[in-house]
Amino acid sequence: QIGGLRQGRWCGSSRRGPVMLAGGGFGKASAASSSKGKKGVGNKAGGKKVAVVEDKAEAAKKRAVMTDVNAIVDAVDDSKDPFWQLLPHILNTEFDPASIERVHGFIRFSAGEAGLTSDIVDDPLRPHEDIHAFMQGIPAAPFRDASLYPFVKELADNYEAIKAEFGVLSEQAGDRFQSVTSMNYKSGWKTLVLFFNGHKIDGFPYELCPVTTSILEKVPVAGRIAGFNRQAPNSGIPLHSDGNNMWLTCQMGIDVPSDESAWIRVGTETAHWSNGKPIVYDTTYEHETFNPHMEEDRVVLHVDFWNFVDLTPTELSAMQRVYQLREAFLEAEGLIQPGGKL
Repeated sequence: QIGGLRQGRWCGSSRRGPVMLAGGGFGKASAASSSKGKKGVGNKAGGKKVAVVEDKAEAAKKRAVMTDVNAIVDAVDDSKDPFWQLLPHILNTEFDPASIERVHGFIRFSAGEAGLTSDIVDDPLRPHEDIHAFMQGIPAAPFRDASLYPFVKELADNYEAIKAEFGVLSEQAGDRFQSVTSMNYKSGWKTLVLFFNGHKIDGFPYELCPVTTSILEKVPVAGRIAGFNRQAPNSGIPLHSDGNNMWLTCQMGIDVPSDESAWIRVGTETAHWSNGKPIVYDTTYEHETFNPHMEEDRVVLHVDFWNFVDLTPTELSAMQRVYQLREAFLEAEGLIQPGGKL
């Protein structure tokens, strides 16, 4: 609903016509919303005429809101991305502004109005040129204490069931393994994706993996992937970093080489995968992987998730709303397909 705003385009409607939607977005004004309120409207129900009287105070409130909205719209600079200009006003209608101050800081960074803090800029292990989403005050360490995240223990407790479900999926939906980036494809890493861009996938046979699905549905899955990653023998992912300091990654060994030789390095720290033992790490640090076994694949369950420990519940809800709105905006602009990766 808030799409189509670039360069003065308002989804085919007049630029002066938006109204606040129930979800906090902007849309074009309908004839009903732009008409003046009437004191009485005739309506027949059961043969009787019912008088509907509009509350004058409520009507005045609506007019005030429309005045505010039109002022916000008129202030949009069409030379810049309108999304980031409108977003603070939308969020402030849904959340207490005082409770989402750090979210507003994220918006300023995304709009190019604020920079990174020195803890990232001065850290050679966190390539700051790759950071595209940033919130101040989020603690950083290459590996995190997995016990802080309850779903991680639930994954470990259900390892045998999850491994069995992976086996069924491999047999009946193995053609769903895909490369999520060209880098992964060249590096022998493919993924059987369960959640993509934070969404379940239409048409996916979730009935084949009910335990795995039930756990992931309780996780604030982030805007990347959740699924089973398979690394081919004698291959690895080259050194790289990702750009969102509000997201973390959990990986649990599902079927790793028998000698447990497959490893991941994050920053200066290295971990080896073991079956049924999850690790949690921060991908804003440079990281790389390798499976040195010459015959056996390395399979892990991979979950990108919002760092709900270091975000407040309100901040988490606000950030999930931001990504929901951004996706809707990009879809309306024709820049991504519905459900596509941001």
